[in-house]
Amino acid sequence: MFPINDTEPNRYTPFASMTLALIAVNTLLLFLGPAITWESLMRYGFTPRLVLHREGAGMLSGITAMFFHAGFFHLFGNMFALWVFGRRVEDACGPWRFLLFYLLAGACADIVTLLVHYDSLIPTIGASGAIFGVMGAYLLLYPQGRIRTLIILKIIPVWPKLRAVWVVLYFLGVQIIPAVEIALHGEDYQVAYWAHLGGFIAAIFTPLFLRSEAFARYLSNVDV
Repeated sequence: MFPINDTEPNRYTPFASMTLALIAVNTLLLFLGPAITWESLMRYGFTPRLVLHREGAGMLSGITAMFFHAGFFHLFGNMFALWVFGRRVEDACGPWRFLLFYLLAGACADIVTLLVHYDSLIPTIGASGAIFGVMGAYLLLYPQGRIRTLIILKIIPVWPKLRAVWVVLYFLGVQIIPAVEIALHGEDYQVAYWAHLGGFIAAIFTPLFLRSEAFARYLSNVDV
């Protein structure tokens, strides 16, 4: 399952400026930023043991890690998801409130990673924790929204418009089983499942970042 686009128009602004700015910054840093080496991963990634021992960049690495990706496909998957789900969340929040929420979701992802993997020397990088927060916000605001989604049935591709609740809950469900296995058995990990779940938890703060009209509509239980 691969989300392609949100089929509904914006209500408040036609242009998702902050979402596009985040995509641009992440893309520029991949191609113009530091090369992917173990040294750069330890310097710019979020490494729980180093944070707890106040080594390296400390909590500041939680910010740098959000804008540091392991390669083109890592970046592409994250930025595509940011565009699909971020456009209408930004519309409901406004650009600067959306940026603050995005950073908060990334911080929540780091905090949960720190709690679960407190002794880990594995650096985590990428915007996926923040993006799971955006997906959670989309689910909260637009559960009946339509997401055009690519699905491969055997070898035949189809592009149905699925309710957002099913798309987001599918991606959330994919994280839960491996996250629990890692927590119970202490296995090494290549995907930061707990960071994804931590970012998703940040969605509970979404109403605090809504523009006034969207907040009033949300409280009135009408379409945001």
